[in-house]
Amino acid sequence: MEIQGKIIAVLPERGGVSQRTGSEWKVASYVIETMEQYPRKCMFEVFGSDKISQMNIQVGQLLTVSFDIDAHEYNGRWYNSIRAWRVETYDPNAPVAAAQQADTAFPPVAGAQPAAAPAAAAQPAAPIDSAPAPTPAFSGESTDDLPF
Repeated sequence: MEIQGKIIAVLPERGGVSQRTGSEWKVASYVIETMEQYPRKCMFEVFGSDKISQMNIQVGQLLTVSFDIDAHEYNGRWYNSIRAWRVETYDPNAPVAAAQQADTAFPPVAGAQPAAAPAAAAQPAAPIDSAPAPTPAFSGESTDDLPF
């Protein structure tokens, strides 16, 4: 999943030592706000000190965040986890670049021909008769074999 917006908060990093493996861990949390008519906020996390330093997320950045959503249970309660796995900067004034990227998402197959327009689309549509079809007069006998 992806979300685009502006980073409005960088929360303090949390860390510790894993009881299972004994290795250190670190997680950083960020709040992003969408730039829609009705903005929404979403908190996401980046796990691992190497990814935290690699992504280098700062307040005020305009980002596209790719993330996974997962839930886990602890003491009878359920908690959601939104964990980012890729962060990219974007320019809201460059919608053409996004359209070009969408075109390259599925590159053309070698030797493939472009699809031809359907024949029905090439010809003008026949006029639609707005009058309902005439119904036969009731003769008392039905031509179908239904019992009702």
